[in-house]
Amino acid sequence: MRTAAILPVKRLVNAKQRLGASVADSTRLELARAMVGDVLIALRETPSIDETILVTNDEQIRRAARYLGVSVLADSAEAGQSQAVRTGLEHALNGRAQRALCVPGDCPALDPGELERLLGSDDGEQPSVVVMPDRHGSGTNGLLLTPPDVITPSFGPDSRVRHEQLARAAKVDLRVELLPSLLLDVDTGEDLATLRERLAGEGVVAHRTRAVLGVAKGSGRT
Repeated sequence: MRTAAILPVKRLVNAKQRLGASVADSTRLELARAMVGDVLIALRETPSIDETILVTNDEQIRRAARYLGVSVLADSAEAGQSQAVRTGLEHALNGRAQRALCVPGDCPALDPGELERLLGSDDGEQPSVVVMPDRHGSGTNGLLLTPPDVITPSFGPDSRVRHEQLARAAKVDLRVELLPSLLLDVDTGEDLATLRERLAGEGVVAHRTRAVLGVAKGSGRT
């Protein structure tokens, strides 16, 4: 089954403002760039993903993505995550994708093995929506849409409920999957502290993010 991954990324100069005093401005930009890089690598290393589609107007990210063989689209409207994802989904449909995985660029712990198991568990015979919540249970850190236009994504606060309602309204199969490596997205200082703890343990790769934060694998400390 041809599968596309959609990754929307805002301009880095506007990224991660809510981290505030947790990191210096220069480090904040470097961290945002590193997290996107780690997500792109995880998607590339997931065998069932045939094409990764990045939607952004950030030129640095565009150049790095092209180097990795990623399809790059302009975020012409710059109207937020939902609209950027819709741009990517339209491209996926034009490329004859049969399903689409939508993920954010700030989940650097993303594990290709988990993604592959998720994609392998979806037979694709029936239209379906798989919602992957964030660690708070209210947001959406991943959407698997079969076909890519089965619903129109609506990200933002409390998006999990909206996506579940959209799937029920469309009368398609609905599943909620808690993927450990997709639970944590980094928006606040608290999120960053949790990420440091995750990186200091075992099993999380995220080489680029580790380098920025100075966290060695299995160090048990930040």
